[in-house]
Amino acid sequence: MPKTADIRLPDPSRWKALAFIALAQLMVVLDATIVNIALPHAQTALDISDANKQWVITAYALAFGGLLLFGGRIADLWGRKRTFVVGLIGFALASALGGAAQNQAMLFGSRALQGVFGALLAPAALSLLAVMFTDAKERAKAFGIYGAIAGGGGAVGLILGGFLTQALNWRWTFFVNIPFAIVAAAGAYFVIREPAGGRNRASLDIPGVILSALGLVSLVYGFTRAESAGWSDGLTIGMFVASAVLLFSFVLTESKVKSPLLPLRVLLDRNRGGVYLSLGLAVIAMFGLFLFLTYYLQVVKGYSPIRTGFAFLPMIAGMITGSTQIGARLMTRVPARKLMGPGFLVAAVGMLLLTQLEIGSSYVGLILPAQLLLGLGMGTAFMPAMSLATHGVEPRDSGVASAMVNTSQQVGGAIGTALLNTIAASAATAYASSHAALGARNPELLKLQSMVHGFTGAIWWAVGILVVASAIAVTFINAGRPAAGPATGSSGSGETDGVEDEFKVPVVAH
Repeated sequence: MPKTADIRLPDPSRWKALAFIALAQLMVVLDATIVNIALPHAQTALDISDANKQWVITAYALAFGGLLLFGGRIADLWGRKRTFVVGLIGFALASALGGAAQNQAMLFGSRALQGVFGALLAPAALSLLAVMFTDAKERAKAFGIYGAIAGGGGAVGLILGGFLTQALNWRWTFFVNIPFAIVAAAGAYFVIREPAGGRNRASLDIPGVILSALGLVSLVYGFTRAESAGWSDGLTIGMFVASAVLLFSFVLTESKVKSPLLPLRVLLDRNRGGVYLSLGLAVIAMFGLFLFLTYYLQVVKGYSPIRTGFAFLPMIAGMITGSTQIGARLMTRVPARKLMGPGFLVAAVGMLLLTQLEIGSSYVGLILPAQLLLGLGMGTAFMPAMSLATHGVEPRDSGVASAMVNTSQQVGGAIGTALLNTIAASAATAYASSHAALGARNPELLKLQSMVHGFTGAIWWAVGILVVASAIAVTFINAGRPAAGPATGSSGSGETDGVEDEFKVPVVAH
């Protein structure tokens, strides 16, 4: 007769803790878009050249993307609560430095520091959810809320960034992070009770830290540089070659060292691998869409920054509905692939509608329904993806598994911005060249038509990327639906035997 496994009682403060974890996640996601709205004003105020303005974005992306795996490992080593609070305090101080910046070097430095502390904060937040919510139904609700914030927070950042920039000034897009961070840090300190026994106290894998950080920085910078200098630029190519060599060396190192930074058992599980890959591809499409729609609404349609932010509200509503009402409700009833695959396809249909964009396209007739479909699809897919990425992982690996989710999103965002923007620019140039006669009569009209043509050309690629993400989710992910009882990671050997069994079999010790 099998005896019942030793199941930890759930933390009575877990839902309060979720509120503070979600607030911190909202702050990080908001920051990704809120600064974009303020960038033109900051550039003028600090006399930043056009060539250097990209570093406001790039400095953050390089530090954040390059150090995420290290941040996840620190969370496993120090403890997730401590890492979470340190990340919040550091992010607040870096934001204060950015808001008070007197020159471009000070602003760039503050953005890099935000990236460093964000790399501590983001994986700690997700791994706290993974170890605090172990009941399948509660886990579904918690990750539904988290997924909605992760997916829709960027659009909220456009609204808040536009309001703060217009009503106050660009510096408040940095200062606004401070109250977010203080409330979240205080709440986390007093409310969060991290489960005991989940730390990984093995020595830090220094070669792995160096190789992964340099490899990811090279990859992110390569895509960022490609956007401005082109894909054939010597330094761009050099960054991609260096990234490939460094990341291959990293994988080789991780397979040999005693205490790897990224245990390959985390990465090579087919379910988690499918999540990381499909999520990264979906984010490529999403980031490109945010970029194109922002320019379309402001430049082509003449919307103000605040109005542009509000124009993204249907996507936020769709994401919240998809995450909390579809994904969370169905996650304990159907396998994850049957949510992720169709979810990405619904998003692809929404993206497909946007390939019909023209200068005079109706917001209500085209953009609004497209955003609703995109939001519903992404929200439905993101929710099980976030949960499955950390489900069945040993507690000692939850930080680095969470970091991989953020890494796939960050690298996907860098690739999406650079790849789709480059495709759009090439298509716009080709259109302008083939319609030179129109340019002689009405150069402004040709400029707008070329821009929209470039957007639709790149959006076709985004449609294809989402279809591929759907196919990967259906093909790679074979986990069954979660059991109704508590969900736990494997134990003992340190190897994961397969998430499918963990999802289907009741938790008993034989």
